[in-house]
Amino acid sequence: MIRYFTLGLLLLLATGIYAQNGQMPSGSLYGKVVDSATNKGIDAATVQLLQIKKDSNGTTKETIVTGMLTKANGEFNLDGVPVMGRYMLQISGIGHTTYRKPFQFFDPSKMQKGNRDMSSMMNNLDKDLGNIKLAIDNQTLSNVTVTAAKPTMSLGIDRKVYNVENNLMAAGGTATDLLKNIPAVNVDIDGNVSIRNASPQLFVDGRPTTLTLDQIPSDQIESIEVITNPSAKYDASGGNAGILNIVLKKAKRVGYSGNVRAGIDQRGKWNLGGNVNIRQGKFNFFANANYNQRKSISNGVTDRNTFGKDTTFHLLQNDHNLSNGEFMFGRAGFDYFFDNRNTFTLSGIGVKGNFNNSTESNLLVDTLAPGFDAQSKTIRLSDSRFGFRNLGGSFGYVHNFPKSGHQLTADLNINKSRNNSTSNINNQIFSNSAGSQTGTFQQQQLGSGNNNRLTAQADYTNPISDNSKLEAGVRINSTKTNSVSNLYYMQNGSFVLQPPLSSQYNYKDQVLAAYGNFSSKVGQNFGYQVGLRAERSNYDGTVFSSTKNPDGSYSESSNAFNIKYPVSLFPSVFLSQKLNDKQDFQLNYSRRINRPSFFQLFPYTDYSDSLNLSRGNPNLSPEFVNSFELSYSNNFTRKNNLILSVYYKHTTGLITRYSYKDINPLSGDSVIVNSFTNANSGFVGGFEAISKNSITPWWDLTSNINVYTSKINVDDPSIRTSKQLYSWFGKINNEIKLPKNFTLQLSGDYTSKTVLAPGGSASSGSGGGRGFMGTVSGNAQGFSMPNYGVDAALKYEFLKAKAASITLSVNDIFKTRKSDVYTDAGFYDQHQMRTRDQQFFRLNFSYRFGKFDAALFKRKNVKGEQESIQGGMQGMGGQ
Repeated sequence: MIRYFTLGLLLLLATGIYAQNGQMPSGSLYGKVVDSATNKGIDAATVQLLQIKKDSNGTTKETIVTGMLTKANGEFNLDGVPVMGRYMLQISGIGHTTYRKPFQFFDPSKMQKGNRDMSSMMNNLDKDLGNIKLAIDNQTLSNVTVTAAKPTMSLGIDRKVYNVENNLMAAGGTATDLLKNIPAVNVDIDGNVSIRNASPQLFVDGRPTTLTLDQIPSDQIESIEVITNPSAKYDASGGNAGILNIVLKKAKRVGYSGNVRAGIDQRGKWNLGGNVNIRQGKFNFFANANYNQRKSISNGVTDRNTFGKDTTFHLLQNDHNLSNGEFMFGRAGFDYFFDNRNTFTLSGIGVKGNFNNSTESNLLVDTLAPGFDAQSKTIRLSDSRFGFRNLGGSFGYVHNFPKSGHQLTADLNINKSRNNSTSNINNQIFSNSAGSQTGTFQQQQLGSGNNNRLTAQADYTNPISDNSKLEAGVRINSTKTNSVSNLYYMQNGSFVLQPPLSSQYNYKDQVLAAYGNFSSKVGQNFGYQVGLRAERSNYDGTVFSSTKNPDGSYSESSNAFNIKYPVSLFPSVFLSQKLNDKQDFQLNYSRRINRPSFFQLFPYTDYSDSLNLSRGNPNLSPEFVNSFELSYSNNFTRKNNLILSVYYKHTTGLITRYSYKDINPLSGDSVIVNSFTNANSGFVGGFEAISKNSITPWWDLTSNINVYTSKINVDDPSIRTSKQLYSWFGKINNEIKLPKNFTLQLSGDYTSKTVLAPGGSASSGSGGGRGFMGTVSGNAQGFSMPNYGVDAALKYEFLKAKAASITLSVNDIFKTRKSDVYTDAGFYDQHQMRTRDQQFFRLNFSYRFGKFDAALFKRKNVKGEQESIQGGMQGMGGQ
């Protein structure tokens, strides 16, 4: 009785209003029509409001009250709707099933006791219907032929996005193979990645990761995002080169779809993988897995002169390395569409691998001083085993507010990795190159480590108006690392631990961050975005070591240190001037930070190579980068565009590798130690052009050239640095469609003489316990010689709808790629040249399956139909 009484009061109030104003009160309803598979707005969907009435015979009829076509983003707004009446909301779109749902402004059944506030009820005259999802009409689309494809390259305000799903040359490989074909990205033979002569921060799906590039199968990657100058929204860490974001595949297609693949390379190593995606009701399930075998062969020559007080020692070293192993990659998860505004995502990832490495080195050392013929020869045989495991999980939440673009997201990512290694090194010593063996020296190194990373982040986006948007977020990143490395020498037939040369290290860092971005437009052609990010970091480390006592025993000790960096501010400014529909300019600035990595801070000395010791520096400080970039883009046509960029990055406290002379505490000999230091400053600047052109209907060409210069300034006169060089890097990718369903991809790249990237590839997620210093890819005292290579791949597609394909690829066709590095530290000079897996062939098979891809459908020319619908709706508002 209460609810009917309340409804009666409402009707009485409505009648009073009608009597005073001469009309019945009206309401409005609004919402957004989205595709159920992609959650994207549907353009030009027909929205109709039908009034349900009964005639004199009691027959129910529906008459149109009002209607409209949705905007480009799917939004609609129906005004002037009489509040007293029963309605049917009907929405239809091309290729989608029709949506019908009863609608009333007031429902008597929901009038509960105590709900008697008339003003509140009158405020209910504006109805927000939220996001209304239209399902794909599979029956209508069953006979549609789909020819659409994602663009291979697109430009955002702060990034370049490369679609790599159809890249042929990386089929069956890893992310390292894939990046070799991305414009502006340079990959050396050891997989070290640089962008504009600096090492980027690696992200996976927009978050930092403990994975390495060689642990990510190329078949699982959907796109590569190159963010050369990130805004305040992104982690301020990232090195001089910004962020390299790898986006993994995850479809949301209605029904099911998938792919299986297998391949083999010229060394008999094979790969096997597959992925599946199932979309049913409120759930979207995705899973993929890969198994890869690898066999890598490399050869190297090192020629070094070490200048002593009275003589010069010459070292000639020849190396032959064989790496043999396997790794497995798995990823699975699901999306749960709780309702049209809330989505939950849960996913997990696992990687496991084992590799065996063997290296044979021939070292010849002689004295070049007049009157001396001292000479020695060493044959070093090194066998090592390395295993790793990485487990990760993520939880994400997305809330879409009724307003388009108004969104709240939150996610939690956890990654845990561990590794272990065993190295046995046997040194056979000879008096000279032709002499007999005079001795044997054996050593063993056992290592283990783990790395735990937790990242939690929340982001809020609110489009204040059609031209303005506010973004804000908070983030915490915590990393814990542990490393153990024990060195043993063979004594009296058994390996004996050498405590002074062994070490255990614990490391923890935490970064707290918050950011805010505001973007808007002035007029129709000028836009801007300003942002500010605040970060605070804390480092804790403990080194456990042993000291030999006079009686021969050892004393255990530990040395703990803590580094706290106060809140630092990182502003960013992005300006955009649109010249016309095809051309625009962008000018941006950002301040960023590059914190020293675990391996750079680790003070342990690696003695595994007695002639090349490696040591971290716990006294390193972060480096700060001020980055400027001016870009011009011209989209001549859909398949022809050009991007020109001028950039300049200035770094204070630049972290760089350098070499110095020290004494080996085991032998007393003079040795060279590779370590890190904070240089005074450094800069890199240059010009970059990226162009994509459709030469003919069957030939697409993507070309890239980067001309740049860099310089490292060190105040310490004892540290010799390389002179400033002007260098260039170029890359060309061709895609040629041949008859009979064949496609050819041909790419080539060239790098001129270049100052080595400062710092090398410092980032790694493995967490110690191995030959952690690796190859020196960055040094203030060296440069790399010119290098070039050509790759190719041929793909044949067959079966119905080209569901199956066979791809033959070859890397480094002409055996020209090499690492050719020259270093001059004053007290020594060195020329090191290496080759790896030249002219390498791989054959892969792929087959895709599933129902029709409902996320894509043939677009019709609906202009005439839209005009007809719009014309038919004129004047309906008052009926």
